[in-house]
Amino acid sequence: MASNTSQVAETASAGMPQLDFSSFGNQIFWLVVTLVVIYVILTRLALPRIADVLAERRESISNDIAAAEDLKLKAVEAEEAYNKALSDARIEASNIVASAKADMKAELISAIANADVEIAEKVAEGEKIIQEIRANALESVEDVAKSTASALILALGGKGDPKSVEKAVASEMKG
Repeated sequence: MASNTSQVAETASAGMPQLDFSSFGNQIFWLVVTLVVIYVILTRLALPRIADVLAERRESISNDIAAAEDLKLKAVEAEEAYNKALSDARIEASNIVASAKADMKAELISAIANADVEIAEKVAEGEKIIQEIRANALESVEDVAKSTASALILALGGKGDPKSVEKAVASEMKG
């Protein structure tokens, strides 16, 4: 145990072991071995994995950018299709409105023509009725005139020949 304590005392008095030049070659050897092992591990295992991950990310980003471009083109096409459909719908709506107006105008013209025909028929019927009334009125006036003339002739003391009364009333009625 005394030898152990003397070694600990020597080591403690010598300072830091890394700065002990007697073991400097040994330390350099292990430093080189450690660096070579780290280099081999990094170049064989870690760096290829990192490179693969970076390549995957690059590829994923490229694919995402390409997909975004495709989606952008599809969005532009969809917008153009929407605008065309909207324009077509507006044109079709205006055509439908124009067609409806034309149909309504044709129906109105037809209804007016039918009303004109009905009015003309009613006017013709009315004129016919008026003619009949006028003819009946003239006959009635003639009958009244004949009976009045006969009554006046009798009242004035004359002889009323019905043929001469009819002849006189007929000549006065003709004008």
